[in-house]
Amino acid sequence: MAEILELDAEVLGAYLSELTTWLGELSDREPVRIVDLGSGTGTGAIALARRFPGAEVSAVDVSPQMLHRLSAKASGLGLADRVRGVQADLDQGRPPLPTSDLVWAAAALHHLGDPDRVLSHVFDALRPGGLLAITEMDFFPRFLPEDIGVGRPGLESRLHDALKGAPDAGWTDHLVRAGFTPEAERPFVIDLPAPLPDATARYAQACLRKLRSHLDGQLPAEDLAALDAVTDDEGPHGVLRRDDLTVRTTRTTWVGRRP
Repeated sequence: MAEILELDAEVLGAYLSELTTWLGELSDREPVRIVDLGSGTGTGAIALARRFPGAEVSAVDVSPQMLHRLSAKASGLGLADRVRGVQADLDQGRPPLPTSDLVWAAAALHHLGDPDRVLSHVFDALRPGGLLAITEMDFFPRFLPEDIGVGRPGLESRLHDALKGAPDAGWTDHLVRAGFTPEAERPFVIDLPAPLPDATARYAQACLRKLRSHLDGQLPAEDLAALDAVTDDEGPHGVLRRDDLTVRTTRTTWVGRRP
């Protein structure tokens, strides 16, 4: 998972820049204290520290391994004095949140057993006028053409169909229940043009391997064999050797303001 998070930041850097710039436009003043909830390896924390050079960022995550990678990354970028890791389980007790101007939660809240409880703590931690930004992935990234040269055409569409669950109702109602005033909801459509970032093939391979681990036993053997072929390091159909990859996905951000 750490590899995917870091490759995601490398491949989708332009999207992160667009998102953090938009949050700066919504803020009533330049943030000086920011919290990244469920920070993982620090994709959001680093992007926020770069966008707001006067801010200190607290990156909260349950995993010491993720926070170690975050610390090493921040040090390498000269941000160690402004980005610090905080180990905490958001599902256990009250998270240690400082008084903040901006709280960021990207692909994190849907993992929680009781997100409304955590949002109430976030509300308490934000200063009046402060913002909470919740971002979730609408669908897993797509990379492959319709015909990949092995198996039946349409493999990636069948993978995504197998992943589909109940439609996501979004986060506006959660924001209102916690006391926030909904400020904005914005989808970010990502469809990267050529030339793609250098890390795209490795990102595609890591994402498709993650799909493979989720879908084992849910797809016919022919599709699983085709998926193995496109994620193979050396095979002729593997994504590391292809020149026809794309990156397509959509992520939505909901922003609430503490009155």
